[in-house]
Amino acid sequence: MKFSCALLLAAATGTQAFTAPLNTGARAPTALSVKQSDLDGAHSMIQDIIKEKNCGPVLVRLAWHDSGTHDCNISEEWPKAGGAIASIRFEPEINHGANAGLSGAVKILEPVKEAFPDVSYADIFQMASATGIAMAGGPKIDMKYGRVDATSPDQCSPEGNLPDAEAGDEGTFGGTSGTASTVDASGEWHLRKVFYRMGLGDEEIVALSGAHTFGRAYADRSGLGAEKTKFTDGTPTKLADGSTTDKYTVGGSPWVEDWLVFDNSYFTTITDASTDEELLKLTSDKVLFKDAGFKPFAEKFAKSNEDFFESYASAHKALSELGSKFEAIE
Repeated sequence: MKFSCALLLAAATGTQAFTAPLNTGARAPTALSVKQSDLDGAHSMIQDIIKEKNCGPVLVRLAWHDSGTHDCNISEEWPKAGGAIASIRFEPEINHGANAGLSGAVKILEPVKEAFPDVSYADIFQMASATGIAMAGGPKIDMKYGRVDATSPDQCSPEGNLPDAEAGDEGTFGGTSGTASTVDASGEWHLRKVFYRMGLGDEEIVALSGAHTFGRAYADRSGLGAEKTKFTDGTPTKLADGSTTDKYTVGGSPWVEDWLVFDNSYFTTITDASTDEELLKLTSDKVLFKDAGFKPFAEKFAKSNEDFFESYASAHKALSELGSKFEAIE
């Protein structure tokens, strides 16, 4: 059974959750523009950057905040609906409150664009995200490349399309400044208003939330988290291969102890009352185990890393293609 984006958003104002279908919003292919050899070269260069800087988490955030602006209800000509179009590299979008700190992530990837100019920024951003996940021990994502870039600041999405982790001063989540209102008194229905607008459903919301196992929150970016914790104060932290590293930027609060490893620890930590008090457990995390629509998926992922990876890889791929227009690869 299929649902329109309008129906998904209508459901987000109700009281009963369901799993919605995916809607990538991709356009038909056009002419050849990028070679597979260039994509391979870009991928290899991104791997080297991540190995050197341990910057995988911020690259995931960059890609998500680019693609997460998509509004599947907008039928105007591409790229009006937003999405994975690399508009985040332009002002004013890069200066949106939710994107604090991401200008540095764009700069990290500039050498890749300089070395492989025929690879779009949109492909580089999404490639870096998927590569970071895989290098941290996460699933290999079946990525599609050939994205076309937004070309000017007037193609930026409005501020307000991304989710809030905590309620604002007025006691509500979200706002009205984006392409559709995301205001709600409850965290769970705010999340639905954001992700249903993209064309994603309950399983995707929970699976994508699991990526919080990878990385940290910073008070000077999201307004959440501590200046640093015992897990992020420069002491060695675990990598996916079992080794440890202290080569990372000090600061921030993680959701899990081994925050450079991608697994289902996020789900096993949220409901564990014995976990360290310095680990984050935000409202948007806790609702995954309380809401009737989210809870079955959260419990499933807590029990099985394999099930989490399967759902996550599918959801990540869908998110990475939202609003994209693809050209064929030579």
